[in-house]
Formats: sequence, structure tokens, C-alpha cells
Amino acid sequence: MIDPRDLEHCRNVIRTGSLSFHAASKLLPNSVRDPALALYAFCRLADDEVDEGTQKGRAVLDLRDRLDLAYNGTPRNAPEDRAFAAIIDEFDMPRALPEALLEGLAWDAMQQRYDTLSGVRDYSARVAAAVGAMMCVLMRVRDANALARACDLGVAMQLTNIARDVGEDARAGRIYLPLDWFEEAGLEPDRFLSNPEPTPEVRRFVRRLLAEAKRLYIRSEAGVGSLPLSARSGIFAARYIYAGIGGAVRRNGHDSVTMRGRTSKAHKIGLIGKSALRAAATVILPQSPVILARPLSEVAFLVDAAANGTPSAAHWEHTRAGALLGVLAELKARESGSTGAAGVAAE
Repeated sequence: MIDPRDLEHCRNVIRTGSLSFHAASKLLPNSVRDPALALYAFCRLADDEVDEGTQKGRAVLDLRDRLDLAYNGTPRNAPEDRAFAAIIDEFDMPRALPEALLEGLAWDAMQQRYDTLSGVRDYSARVAAAVGAMMCVLMRVRDANALARACDLGVAMQLTNIARDVGEDARAGRIYLPLDWFEEAGLEPDRFLSNPEPTPEVRRFVRRLLAEAKRLYIRSEAGVGSLPLSARSGIFAARYIYAGIGGAVRRNGHDSVTMRGRTSKAHKIGLIGKSALRAAATVILPQSPVILARPLSEVAFLVDAAANGTPSAAHWEHTRAGALLGVLAELKARESGSTGAAGVAAE
């Protein structure tokens, strides 16, 4: 059980740091909402430490240590860590899922870029679809088809975030748009970063990203009927509220460089009402055959991990454990190198 004081801290973190999730979470039953708030608070803490800190590599390595402690049953003495350790114990959370998130954050710390849309989906699988899979675990749903659709939703949400934040990311020296899109358009990514402008080509990139997100939002709906009835409104709300952000970007002419797509409180309330109606419809309508669609290749390891407790041997051995260890080793080497350079300078 999560300590009520730790839970209240997590609730406050989400209330101030993630308005969209906070709004959607109000429709979840307490049995799901409370651990979900704790999960999101831990993930938010992890993301903020890497995104906002000056020593991003050190932050990722610190998070690795925090995961080790949580899974050993001796979490760091912090509300988010204690709450996350309680979730691990109560729900038998597969370690591969938060480790996927850790890998995505490591990629952020290394300012990794992605050559293709598949590469962007790889990143989105780690920082967002992994959270969707963990949400299914909190609902005690381990069906592979439902998990695949939850991962669709996570990737769609992350693609929406990327589309909304193109200018903000560029001004911070980050780029998540596929590099081959720049090549096709005859643009230099570094030149865009040095002077981000909402050119017709960049607006087209945003439009393409939102089109992919829309496709996955639609696919994700087929899985909602496999979730507990009391949780369906909340998941539909998350789907519609995040898709609403994409709609706001479209209304801005796909300019997410000089403008930021936002949804109003009234709009959110309307979407929540729509979500309740969609959830009610799942009781009487037949399940869509889209539920059986194969998972995106980029999220297959997450589906394996959540459905079976561990990824399949092929995914784990060749694409997960080795990749994560390699990324963390590279980060450690970078941190050691920068620390050594600082020491020489100080001398």
C-alpha cells in the first residue's frame, strides 16, 4: 500500500506539473487513480531531472540507482521513490518497463537524434508507451492485444507532444523530427536549430507527425473495451485531451515554432463528457477487430514484458539489456570524462 502522505505529495506534483493527465485521472476509479498518480509522479520526477538539470548524464545514472533501490525493496527516502516501490510490490511491475523509460531518458541526455519516423517511434515507445504499458499493469490487464493498443496511445501522445514543442525544443538545442524529412526537404537540421522558423516545410513536418498520431489514436480506441469498465472514461479522456492538443496545433496552421497549442478548460470539460459517452458505448457495441492488430514493431518488447513478466529472449538479449547497458556505459564514460576535464581545469 502507498503511504497516504506519499500519495498526497504525488497528487500535488501532478496537479501542478501535468494538467492534462490530472484532468483525465479524475475519471479513474480510486484503485487505479492512486497508483497512477504515484507512477506519473515518479516518471515526472525522472523526466524533469534529466530535462531541466545541468548534468543530464549524471541524472540518468542517478535514476538507474533509484530503480535498483526500489526493486530491492529499499527505496530512497523520497515520496516518489517510496510510492513507486509500493507499486512494484503490489502490482508485480515488470522491471523492463521502467528501464525502457530510463533508456529513453538516457537518449535525451545524449541529445540523440532520429533518422526516420520509426526512430521517433522507438523513442516514443520508451518515454511514453512504456508508461501506457505500466498503466495496464496497474489495471491488472496483461492481455497482449490490450497492451498493444495502450502502447499505440502512448506513442500517439508523445508524437503529439513533439509536434506541439518543435520550437521550444529547437531553442533548447533539441530536435525530435525525423532527419530524413529534413533531407527530403533540402533543409539542414542544425541551421533550423540555430534559427527556428515556421517555414512551409517545417509546418509540413508537424502535419505529418500529427497525422501519424491520429492514426494511432484511432487504433488505440479498440483496446479501451478490454480495460476495467470503471477506468474506460479516464483512458478515453486522456486520448481526447491529448488529441485536442494536436487540434490546437492544427488551428495554429501547424506553426508550433512561434505558437504553442493549448486547450481551454471548457474544451477539456467537453472532451471529458465525450469520453463518458464513448466509455458507455463500449458496453453495448461489439469489440472492434482492430484490437487484434499487430503491435508496432517498436513497442513489441513492451508488450512482451507486460504480458509475460519479461520480454521474449530475442528482444531482451539483443535489443534491450545490451542496448540499455551500452547507453548507460557511454553516459558514465562521458560523465567521467567531463569530471576529469573539470578537475584538470581546476588544477
